[in-house]
Amino acid sequence: MKTSLRDLVTGKRIMFLALFSVLVLIAKQINFSSIIGAEQQYFTLFQFFGPIAGSFLGPFIGAGAVLIAQLSDMLLFGKTFDFINIFRLTPMLFAAAYFGLQSKKKFNFSAVIPLIAMALFILHPVGRTVWFYSLYWLIPVIATVFFKNNLFFRSLGSTFTAHSIGSIIFLYTIPMPAEAWLALIPIVAVERLAFAFGISISFVAFTTVLAKLENFIPSNVLLIDKKYALQNMLSR
Repeated sequence: MKTSLRDLVTGKRIMFLALFSVLVLIAKQINFSSIIGAEQQYFTLFQFFGPIAGSFLGPFIGAGAVLIAQLSDMLLFGKTFDFINIFRLTPMLFAAAYFGLQSKKKFNFSAVIPLIAMALFILHPVGRTVWFYSLYWLIPVIATVFFKNNLFFRSLGSTFTAHSIGSIIFLYTIPMPAEAWLALIPIVAVERLAFAFGISISFVAFTTVLAKLENFIPSNVLLIDKKYALQNMLSR
Protein backbone atom coordinates (compact mmCIF):
# COMPACT_ATOMS: atom_id res chain seq x y z
CA MET A 1 0.00 0.00 0.00
CA LYS A 2 1.38 3.37 -0.98
CA THR A 3 2.04 6.00 1.66
CA SER A 4 1.03 9.52 0.70
CA LEU A 5 2.60 12.75 1.88
CA ARG A 6 -0.61 13.43 3.79
CA ASP A 7 -0.09 10.18 5.73
CA LEU A 8 3.47 11.13 6.60
CA VAL A 9 2.86 14.76 7.56
CA THR A 10 0.12 14.57 10.19
CA GLY A 11 -0.82 16.98 12.94
CA LYS A 12 0.35 14.54 15.62
CA ARG A 13 3.71 14.10 13.95
CA ILE A 14 4.10 17.86 13.68
CA MET A 15 3.31 18.14 17.39
CA PHE A 16 5.95 15.52 18.19
CA LEU A 17 8.44 17.33 15.97
CA ALA A 18 7.66 20.62 17.71
CA LEU A 19 8.17 19.07 21.15
CA PHE A 20 11.34 17.34 20.00
CA SER A 21 12.67 20.61 18.54
CA VAL A 22 12.02 22.45 21.82
CA LEU A 23 13.91 19.76 23.73
CA VAL A 24 16.77 19.98 21.24
CA LEU A 25 16.92 23.77 21.59
CA ILE A 26 17.16 23.43 25.37
CA ALA A 27 19.59 20.51 25.34
CA LYS A 28 21.98 22.17 22.89
CA GLN A 29 22.47 25.04 25.37
CA ILE A 30 23.71 22.63 28.08
CA ASN A 31 27.31 21.65 27.42
CA PHE A 32 28.60 18.20 28.34
CA SER A 33 32.21 18.33 27.16
CA SER A 34 34.35 20.39 24.80
CA ILE A 35 35.22 19.05 21.37
CA ILE A 36 38.98 18.75 21.22
CA GLY A 37 40.42 20.56 18.22
CA ALA A 38 37.38 22.80 17.71
CA GLU A 39 37.43 26.15 19.47
CA GLN A 40 34.21 26.99 21.34
CA GLN A 41 32.55 23.76 20.16
CA TYR A 42 30.91 21.40 22.63
CA PHE A 43 29.10 18.12 22.93
CA THR A 44 25.77 18.88 24.59
CA LEU A 45 22.87 17.03 26.19
CA PHE A 46 21.49 16.66 22.66
CA GLN A 47 23.91 13.75 22.18
CA PHE A 48 22.02 11.88 24.91
CA PHE A 49 18.70 11.65 23.08
CA GLY A 50 19.00 12.94 19.49
CA PRO A 51 19.08 9.53 17.75
CA ILE A 52 15.83 8.25 19.29
CA ALA A 53 13.73 10.28 16.82
CA GLY A 54 14.72 7.65 14.25
CA SER A 55 12.74 5.05 16.17
CA PHE A 56 9.53 7.00 16.85
CA LEU A 57 9.24 8.60 13.41
CA GLY A 58 11.05 6.01 11.31
CA PRO A 59 14.70 6.24 10.26
CA PHE A 60 14.33 8.78 7.46
CA ILE A 61 11.59 11.00 8.85
CA GLY A 62 13.42 10.84 12.17
CA ALA A 63 16.64 12.00 10.53
CA GLY A 64 14.65 14.82 8.92
CA ALA A 65 13.28 15.79 12.34
CA VAL A 66 16.80 15.94 13.72
CA LEU A 67 17.88 18.14 10.81
CA ILE A 68 14.96 20.53 11.29
CA ALA A 69 15.62 20.76 15.02
CA GLN A 70 19.31 21.53 14.47
CA LEU A 71 18.58 24.11 11.78
CA SER A 72 16.09 25.76 14.14
CA ASP A 73 18.82 26.00 16.76
CA MET A 74 21.15 27.66 14.27
CA LEU A 75 18.49 30.16 13.21
CA LEU A 76 17.29 31.10 16.69
CA PHE A 77 20.76 31.50 18.16
CA GLY A 78 22.33 33.26 15.19
CA LYS A 79 24.88 30.60 14.33
CA THR A 80 26.82 30.97 11.10
CA PHE A 81 25.43 29.09 8.10
CA ASP A 82 28.76 28.25 6.53
CA PHE A 83 29.70 25.00 4.79
CA ILE A 84 31.50 23.50 7.79
CA ASN A 85 28.70 24.24 10.27
CA ILE A 86 26.09 22.79 7.92
CA PHE A 87 28.24 19.71 7.34
CA ARG A 88 28.57 19.25 11.11
CA LEU A 89 24.83 18.67 11.32
CA THR A 90 25.18 15.33 9.52
CA PRO A 91 26.56 13.05 12.31
CA MET A 92 23.30 13.05 14.26
CA LEU A 93 21.29 12.48 11.08
CA PHE A 94 23.14 9.22 10.47
CA ALA A 95 22.85 8.33 14.16
CA ALA A 96 19.05 8.74 14.01
CA ALA A 97 18.84 6.68 10.81
CA TYR A 98 20.97 3.93 12.38
CA PHE A 99 18.85 3.88 15.55
CA GLY A 100 15.64 3.67 13.53
CA LEU A 101 16.89 1.03 11.11
CA GLN A 102 18.25 -1.13 13.91
CA SER A 103 14.68 -1.98 14.91
CA LYS A 104 14.07 -3.57 11.51
CA LYS A 105 14.44 -7.30 10.96
CA LYS A 106 16.75 -6.97 8.00
CA PHE A 107 20.42 -5.97 8.04
CA ASN A 108 20.91 -2.35 9.04
CA PHE A 109 22.50 -0.87 5.91
CA SER A 110 23.42 2.28 7.80
CA ALA A 111 26.12 0.14 9.45
CA VAL A 112 27.96 0.38 6.13
CA ILE A 113 28.51 4.12 6.73
CA PRO A 114 31.08 3.59 9.53
CA LEU A 115 32.97 1.17 7.26
CA ILE A 116 33.18 3.86 4.60
CA ALA A 117 34.38 6.26 7.29
CA MET A 118 37.09 3.76 8.26
CA ALA A 119 38.31 3.65 4.67
CA LEU A 120 38.35 7.45 4.40
CA PHE A 121 40.23 7.71 7.69
CA ILE A 122 42.93 5.27 6.66
CA LEU A 123 43.31 6.93 3.26
CA HIS A 124 44.17 10.25 4.91
CA PRO A 125 47.93 10.85 5.52
CA VAL A 126 47.40 11.57 9.22
CA GLY A 127 44.68 8.98 9.67
CA ARG A 128 46.76 6.11 8.34
CA THR A 129 49.39 6.70 11.04
CA VAL A 130 46.75 6.10 13.73
CA TRP A 131 44.58 3.72 11.74
CA PHE A 132 43.59 1.79 14.89
CA TYR A 133 41.56 4.82 16.04
CA SER A 134 39.02 3.93 13.34
CA LEU A 135 38.49 0.44 14.83
CA TYR A 136 35.90 2.09 17.05
CA TRP A 137 33.66 2.18 14.00
CA LEU A 138 33.40 -1.58 13.85
CA ILE A 139 31.09 -1.28 16.86
CA PRO A 140 28.00 -0.28 14.81
CA VAL A 141 28.60 -3.27 12.52
CA ILE A 142 29.07 -5.67 15.44
CA ALA A 143 25.94 -4.28 17.11
CA THR A 144 23.93 -4.86 13.93
CA VAL A 145 25.16 -8.41 13.33
CA PHE A 146 25.29 -9.80 16.88
CA PHE A 147 23.27 -7.53 19.19
CA LYS A 148 20.39 -6.34 17.04
CA ASN A 149 17.79 -6.68 19.81
CA ASN A 150 19.89 -5.14 22.57
CA LEU A 151 18.95 -1.53 23.35
CA PHE A 152 22.32 -0.57 24.78
CA PHE A 153 24.26 -1.89 21.78
CA ARG A 154 21.73 -0.24 19.48
CA SER A 155 22.48 3.04 21.29
CA LEU A 156 26.22 2.38 21.22
CA GLY A 157 26.14 1.67 17.50
CA SER A 158 24.17 4.84 16.95
CA THR A 159 26.54 7.13 18.84
CA PHE A 160 29.61 5.57 17.18
CA THR A 161 27.97 6.08 13.79
CA ALA A 162 27.75 9.78 14.64
CA HIS A 163 31.34 9.63 15.86
CA SER A 164 32.58 8.14 12.60
CA ILE A 165 30.99 10.92 10.53
CA GLY A 166 32.15 13.65 12.88
CA SER A 167 35.70 12.34 12.97
CA ILE A 168 35.97 12.28 9.18
CA ILE A 169 34.69 15.85 8.98
CA PHE A 170 37.34 16.95 11.49
CA LEU A 171 40.08 14.93 9.84
CA TYR A 172 39.54 16.55 6.45
CA THR A 173 38.76 20.09 7.61
CA ILE A 174 40.74 20.76 10.81
CA PRO A 175 44.50 20.05 10.97
CA MET A 176 45.20 17.76 13.92
CA PRO A 177 48.46 15.85 14.46
CA ALA A 178 48.48 12.10 14.93
CA GLU A 179 49.35 12.60 18.61
CA ALA A 180 46.06 14.41 19.16
CA TRP A 181 44.07 11.56 17.63
CA LEU A 182 46.01 9.10 19.78
CA ALA A 183 45.21 11.09 22.92
CA LEU A 184 41.52 11.04 22.01
CA ILE A 185 41.19 7.25 22.13
CA PRO A 186 40.44 6.88 25.88
CA ILE A 187 38.36 10.09 25.90
CA VAL A 188 36.19 8.77 23.07
CA ALA A 189 35.53 5.56 25.02
CA VAL A 190 34.26 7.43 28.08
CA GLU A 191 32.19 9.95 26.10
CA ARG A 192 30.54 7.41 23.82
CA LEU A 193 29.70 5.04 26.68
CA ALA A 194 28.06 7.99 28.45
CA PHE A 195 26.14 8.92 25.31
CA ALA A 196 25.00 5.31 24.79
CA PHE A 197 23.68 5.08 28.35
CA GLY A 198 21.93 8.43 27.88
CA ILE A 199 20.33 7.37 24.59
CA SER A 200 19.11 4.11 26.15
CA ILE A 201 17.64 5.84 29.19
CA SER A 202 15.98 8.60 27.18
CA PHE A 203 14.50 6.04 24.77
CA VAL A 204 12.95 4.11 27.67
CA ALA A 205 11.67 7.37 29.18
CA PHE A 206 10.09 8.57 25.92
CA THR A 207 8.61 5.13 25.21
CA THR A 208 7.14 4.93 28.72
CA VAL A 209 5.45 8.32 28.40
CA LEU A 210 4.18 7.71 24.87
CA ALA A 211 2.85 4.26 25.82
CA LYS A 212 0.84 5.92 28.59
CA LEU A 213 -0.56 8.34 26.02
CA GLU A 214 -1.29 5.71 23.37
CA ASN A 215 -5.06 6.26 23.63
CA PHE A 216 -4.50 9.82 22.43
CA ILE A 217 -2.03 8.91 19.67
CA PRO A 218 -3.33 7.04 16.58
CA SER A 219 -1.31 3.89 15.94
CA ASN A 220 -0.14 5.07 12.51
CA VAL A 221 1.41 8.30 13.78
CA LEU A 222 4.34 7.27 15.97
CA LEU A 223 6.18 3.96 16.07
CA ILE A 224 6.07 2.92 19.72
CA ASP A 225 7.81 -0.31 20.68
CA LYS A 226 6.03 -0.87 23.98
CA LYS A 227 8.37 -3.61 25.13
CA TYR A 228 10.75 -0.77 26.05
CA ALA A 229 8.18 0.95 28.26
CA LEU A 230 9.50 0.85 31.81
CA GLN A 231 6.52 -1.05 33.21
CA ASN A 232 6.95 -3.79 30.59
CA MET A 233 10.71 -4.02 31.09
CA LEU A 234 10.27 -4.41 34.85
CA SER A 235 7.66 -7.15 34.38
CA ARG A 236 9.89 -9.41 32.29
